[in-house]
Amino acid sequence: MNLQEFTQSKYNFEECMKCTVCTAYCPVLQVNPLYPGPKQAGPDGERLRLKDPFFFNYALKYCMNCKRCEVACPSGVKVADLIQAARIKHDHSKPKLRDRMLASTDTMGSLARPLAPVVNATIGLGVTKSLLDATLKIDKHRTFPKYSGRSFEGWLKRHAKAQAAFPEQVAYFHGCYVNYNYPQLGKDLVKVLNALGVGVQLLEKEKCCSIALITNGMSGKATKQATHNVGVLRKAIIDKGLKVLTTSSTCSLTLRDEYPGLLGIDNSDIRGAIQIAVRYIYEKLEGGAKLEFKPDYHKKIAYHVPCHMERLGWGVFSEKLLRSIPGVEFTLLDSNCCGIAGTYGFKKENYEASQKIGEPLFNQIREVNPDVVACDCETCKWQIEMSTGYKVMNPISILAEALA
Repeated sequence: MNLQEFTQSKYNFEECMKCTVCTAYCPVLQVNPLYPGPKQAGPDGERLRLKDPFFFNYALKYCMNCKRCEVACPSGVKVADLIQAARIKHDHSKPKLRDRMLASTDTMGSLARPLAPVVNATIGLGVTKSLLDATLKIDKHRTFPKYSGRSFEGWLKRHAKAQAAFPEQVAYFHGCYVNYNYPQLGKDLVKVLNALGVGVQLLEKEKCCSIALITNGMSGKATKQATHNVGVLRKAIIDKGLKVLTTSSTCSLTLRDEYPGLLGIDNSDIRGAIQIAVRYIYEKLEGGAKLEFKPDYHKKIAYHVPCHMERLGWGVFSEKLLRSIPGVEFTLLDSNCCGIAGTYGFKKENYEASQKIGEPLFNQIREVNPDVVACDCETCKWQIEMSTGYKVMNPISILAEALA
């Protein structure tokens, strides 16, 4: 099999009908004229790159990897994967210090946690933001997530004996956000699963899912971390017979699809056992399990389906769970990208476009005026809270709050 045949079989780019539906759905193209769009950057550009290995368009860096082009494509072409794979293969420029810092979530989290109150106060200062803007080109308007002084891993280790007593067990890929920034989400998941008679185990030394490394041009380190994670996942899934749950739509997509699609790591033996927690909980309830809710719980909830959740096709599980809570007034928000795309929206050169992309979503949230916005993605949470002032909660945390 030659290179063209291999690329075609992997990404299906010759199935592109040039219908430009992906172009119409691309959030970046609507606000940034420097980006050629998914059709031109993906299938059209790949044909040129296969003919001339020296052809590479640096405008591909403007792709957010939101996957909306793949959701829209009627032919199932892996447009976003084509673009990201081209960046991995052809972009040999060294990542900036800023990009390395933004992508090194485990390192930054480990350094910040012991001094969390000081770090949180410092990065919230206007002078600090201006300094980061001037030196690292991290936009001064961006609000950083706060760090927690205690890790989720430490908390769950202290409760390991109680969790082991439950008749059914799952493993939890908590990710960087839960471990370093917001352990409460992990605690909420434990509360909901315990109410279903399910205990929660930590994975053995998990690392960041690596999506930030991939999108910041550090594919070598991403591959190393992903290989480690696949080994850890196999121990839980194959050796222990456990399912592995996540609470992040992006972690879910990365573990299941980006590892084989972009990093060439075979996870076919374990992929089916990795799923987002809302799906697992929904299937348990459909199978006859029960959750009891507070009779006086009332909340107006607007649900935003994150782009990666939409790509997985799993937004329906969060929607059905939220609708099942008595006393909830539910609104499903229109399909829109929030604009942050992980570390993308932190960069000075992307900030304005990031905010313009999210404006339709922000406006609809203001029109609905909910008590809380529900969302399965932590970076969407940061973007929506910063840009609208509305509180954002993971559907798992809403379930936990509503439990009797």
